[in-house]
Amino acid sequence: MALSRIWAAFIIIAILVALIRLMGAEGGETVFSQMVTGRSGDTIRISELDKSSVNPSLLVALNSTKKIREGNHFVAYTSQNKILNFLIQGSDGVIETCKTAVNLSLGLIGIMALFMGFMRIAERAGGVRLLSRIIGPFFGKIFPDIPKGHPSMGHMMMNFSANLLGLDNAATPFGLKAMESLQELNPNKAVASNAQIMFLCLHASGLTLIPVSIIALRAAAGASNPMDIFIPCMIATFAATMAAMIIVSIRQKINVLQPVILAWVLGISVVIATLIVYIRSLSPMAVNHFSGMLSNGLILFIFLAIIAGAIYKKTDIFDAFIEGAKGGFEIAVKIIPYLVGMLVAISMLRTSGTFEIIIDGIKHLVALTNMDTRFVDGLPTALVKPFSGGAARGMMVDTMNTYGADSFAGRLSCVLQGSSDTTFYVIAVYFGAVGVRNTRYAVGSMLLADLVGIITSILMAYLFFGG
Repeated sequence: MALSRIWAAFIIIAILVALIRLMGAEGGETVFSQMVTGRSGDTIRISELDKSSVNPSLLVALNSTKKIREGNHFVAYTSQNKILNFLIQGSDGVIETCKTAVNLSLGLIGIMALFMGFMRIAERAGGVRLLSRIIGPFFGKIFPDIPKGHPSMGHMMMNFSANLLGLDNAATPFGLKAMESLQELNPNKAVASNAQIMFLCLHASGLTLIPVSIIALRAAAGASNPMDIFIPCMIATFAATMAAMIIVSIRQKINVLQPVILAWVLGISVVIATLIVYIRSLSPMAVNHFSGMLSNGLILFIFLAIIAGAIYKKTDIFDAFIEGAKGGFEIAVKIIPYLVGMLVAISMLRTSGTFEIIIDGIKHLVALTNMDTRFVDGLPTALVKPFSGGAARGMMVDTMNTYGADSFAGRLSCVLQGSSDTTFYVIAVYFGAVGVRNTRYAVGSMLLADLVGIITSILMAYLFFGG
């Protein structure tokens, strides 16, 4: 029910904001077309002014460049002594978003089929149960409802491992398989179980060891040291993950101070600290090389280990692969309605101007408190991230282009991009794949963990870059 209310609220708020813009704001007559048929990158004319009413310094700049752009806005002049103000639409309208959602799901079919096929081989050969026994002591404490040695533990472990290494293509199939396994244990198939909520909250916290894509985008934007956000990103995403575990543990009355849990958390912390020290000693090019070798090499090692284990166990390998691949195809198609519904609601929020209103409101409130407002310019990335990873990435790039890759806002936006995952996308896809309609407190817990990640990101940005 919580997700249904949120989804309905998104649509209602977006339409109300659009109506307000239509009645009051200049250029608001285009808002409905933006929301329904608009496409990302469309140029929208929103106002027209006489040259005599424009700041003279702007006229001088226009005379030399013909056009001045700032973020998603630009101004240009015509031979009729008019200054035209344009807006570049930053996201697709409803129609294009529906196409995007379907294309996204169809694009998952091949990846889902591949990894689900190998997962089925591993299951038949006993590899998943072996992994479950290894991780069992820790998972048994934070997932007390899961029987000892259940395959879902192995599936979750593979999902978390893929996330750590930034292997999005592998993380999604492993995660969906984990949700399927957890659904088998769920007594009420329409209501999220405790184990499913804990798993998704940990998954959505987005713990990643090396934010390679962010580093690469910073390098492309001309950052003097593209890797300078590495440690702040690591700390922020680790804080979000710990917050997710603690928040859900409190709701489920799980004691996180048990020796086994503390030992695993401490062990992970040591691994992360060691990696930080090693990565800091590498050049940006060496980081990319190391990350590629580690992530791609691990995928190939997993394939090799699964095949070798299946041969040892005398498993019919190809038959198992085909059986699993069929399941991957079915899941990829099944999530289309859920993905369309969620992405359309998010698109309406963005194209209606709701996000801009929120940002302007936050900036005004912060200014009233006489606090440093520099962090507000980086917040669009954080506000969009729970809804769309691609949109947040676009916001991050736009912030670096507008303020500079080495500016406080540019660096903060990069740290915020790496601090969490796309909460509502995860909810729509993962719960939709197993038919769960009542998500209970999952949404609230994920958003709280996101908030911890955002606050930590801001603190880290001031600590590392605030001078």
